Amino acid sequence: MADQSTQSITVAAPPADVMAVIADFPAYPEWVAAAKQVDVLETEPDGRARRVHFVLDAGAVKDDYVLEYTWDDDRRVSWQLVQGQMQKRQEGSYTLTETAPGTTGVTYTITIDLSIPMLGMIKRKAEKVILDTALKELKKRVES
Repeated sequence: MADQSTQSITVAAPPADVMAVIADFPAYPEWVAAAKQVDVLETEPDGRARRVHFVLDAGAVKDDYVLEYTWDDDRRVSWQLVQGQMQKRQEGSYTLTETAPGTTGVTYTITIDLSIPMLGMIKRKAEKVILDTALKELKKRVES
C-alpha cells in the first residue's frame, strides 16, 4: 500500500518562473542530483511535455521510468507512472500559489509504490529525503 507524502517550500520568484524550471525537463541533469538522463518523449500542442523518460541514480536507488504529465497553466502540474522498473506506481504534483508578489509557495505531493517490498519506516524516510531534496534543488535553481 502506497502512502502519500507532502512537503512545501517558499521560492523567491513568481509562479511562472518556478513552473518554467519544473517544465524544462532536458535541464534536470544540471540541477537534480539523481537525474542522469531525462528525455521528453511526447509534447502537448502548447509545447509542454506530456511523456518524459527518466534514468535516476540516487546511490542505493536506481530506476528507469516514464511519467505522463497534465498541466494546469502555471498553477499545477501532476503526473503518473506509465512504466517503471522499480516502481509499480507513482503519482505526484507540484501546486504553485503566489503568496506575495514575486513569491511562490510550492507544494510537492508524491505517492510511490515500489515493485520490491520495503519496510514502511525506511520507505517513509526515503520519501521525505526525495521531497526535501527535490524542493531544495528546485528553490536553488529558480533563485539562482
